[in-house]
Amino acid sequence: MRKHPIRRMIEKRKKGIFCALPSYCSANELVIEAIMEEAGRHDDLVLIEATANQVNQYGGYTGMRASDFVAYINNVAQRVNFDKDRILLGGDHLGPLVWSGESEDSAMEKAEEMVRSFVKAGFSKIHLDTSMRLGSDAADSWPDTDKIAERGVRLYQACEEAYKEVLQTNPQAVEPIYVIGSEVPIPGGGQEQEEKIKVTSPADFEETIQAYTEAFARKGITDAWEHIGAVVVQPGVEFSDAGLCKYDRVKAYELCQAVKKYPDLVMEGHSTDYQGAKLLREMAQDGVGILKVGPALTFSLREALFSLHKIEKEVIPPGEQDSDFINVLEQVMLEKSDNWKKHYHGNEQELFLARKYSFSDRCRYYLGEPPVKEAISRLFDNLDRTDIPLNMLCQYLPIQYKRVRDGIIRNEARVLAKDAVVNIMYDYEYATKENWQMEYR
Repeated sequence: MRKHPIRRMIEKRKKGIFCALPSYCSANELVIEAIMEEAGRHDDLVLIEATANQVNQYGGYTGMRASDFVAYINNVAQRVNFDKDRILLGGDHLGPLVWSGESEDSAMEKAEEMVRSFVKAGFSKIHLDTSMRLGSDAADSWPDTDKIAERGVRLYQACEEAYKEVLQTNPQAVEPIYVIGSEVPIPGGGQEQEEKIKVTSPADFEETIQAYTEAFARKGITDAWEHIGAVVVQPGVEFSDAGLCKYDRVKAYELCQAVKKYPDLVMEGHSTDYQGAKLLREMAQDGVGILKVGPALTFSLREALFSLHKIEKEVIPPGEQDSDFINVLEQVMLEKSDNWKKHYHGNEQELFLARKYSFSDRCRYYLGEPPVKEAISRLFDNLDRTDIPLNMLCQYLPIQYKRVRDGIIRNEARVLAKDAVVNIMYDYEYATKENWQMEYR
């Protein structure tokens, strides 16, 4: 049986070989294409994750179940000629999050069904997240660590049962590796002020380890830690609409020292978006072996699409219909406000700006809407028929201009948009590899 790539990464780190893994959390087609094309240039493995909000047994906001997401990812891989054996799929925030307003019995039953569906579909990195308050919990307090661990172990058991079923038809299936942790940032970015972000304390980290150890023991499970590879912590990074809390390795020092006592574990860092290459590399060196990124990918894609639309408006011949992409996106977001109205706050002008430019990037929920997809397609077609002058490319997409000028990428609208995503990947590649392709920087 093949050893799990995350376990191999951990073993290398134990030998003193620097390495870590970027985790790309997105369901956007252009983003997925960009990730695979870039990874294909280096014969790399890619870790792609789906959250419980995106994908679950009821469809999530993408409309996909776990098996649908696997088929979708495999179809993209085939289209861009990427080796499917180099894809590692992860399930993120798997637990009762989506049903947190329901009672424990109802929410956990649905969560069990969901995690089983992920394992059966072929997801082999499973983040068990039971850190939220459920409808039957006391309204004035948060579940304690013991309760969080008890619920996490329940989901672990459901996953292991599902894996045994998978082995009956696929004896070579990679064994799942689990991520636990009770200090889990909100998916997609926080809303707190940056100065309020606190690094996980060594005591809280140890409490999580102890609580899970005792919860496993109560269930008679003796080998669970052989299957757990990471613990989600708060290393002191977060982003909000317009703010960023940057990594400070001095503030994270005590946590990192505490984790070193467990050489078979690494930390998993969420909300590492927008940190930049240097700080991401410091995080990886300090023990954050899995660096998750999500909104920054579609934020960069959205930036490129906005710039391409501005070029389109200037170069399109008189009488031809432009894509009106920026206005189409805004109109759809106004018509279907559920995915941003609880996250953005302020007066009308502040909401208007947040819908477009927030680091939380709630735009990503709308890029797959039919009117928006149609506008993007028209945008690409218009620009490719017209050709983008290099001087305008320099004005609106200066990074991509340099790569076109130097013959690294083609001057085509779709390629330019995807290259903006690759530009984010470069930070993670630099952060997680000892001998990265430095000519790109």
